[in-house]
Amino acid sequence: MLYVITGGSGSGKSEYAEQVVQKLGDTPRLYLATMYPFDEECHRRIRRHRAMRAEKGFETLECYMGLKDVNVSGYGTVLLECMSNLTANELYQEGGAKDQCVEEILEGIRTIRKQCRHLIIVTNEIFSDGIEYDQETGKYQQYLARINQELASMADVVTEVVYSIPLVQKGNPEVAG
Repeated sequence: MLYVITGGSGSGKSEYAEQVVQKLGDTPRLYLATMYPFDEECHRRIRRHRAMRAEKGFETLECYMGLKDVNVSGYGTVLLECMSNLTANELYQEGGAKDQCVEEILEGIRTIRKQCRHLIIVTNEIFSDGIEYDQETGKYQQYLARINQELASMADVVTEVVYSIPLVQKGNPEVAG
């Protein structure tokens, strides 16, 4: 099953994604973390997120780039968080895929999907603020939008989380899995 969860910043999408994983049972769980720790604030957020999921049975693997090279075959359920970080890393980090990031990331998703029973992907809805951004930020938004569109097309279930309320956009989360 491929389950995509989207929402705005602070919407509750991460907590909801972890609840989805819990409902899928006690298969070995892997948390693919994509936030690159640039500064102390990032390190604090990473520590907080690890503490929040400490009792939920996850192993954590940091994956900033190169998703297609990750081996998750020993895990029944993989939670990838989050697509916006992974896209930024592939686009801007040294050694990243740069303008081929969309294809690189989608290839990685297809590879991981073949290796596990359940793949849950968290992504961000960053397109509704009505602000016109500079060209480089616009390019990032376009790439993330293309990835999100393709993920939604591939997904069995797509849910948008708004104010901690899950709104199913595609599929039936009760029968998926």
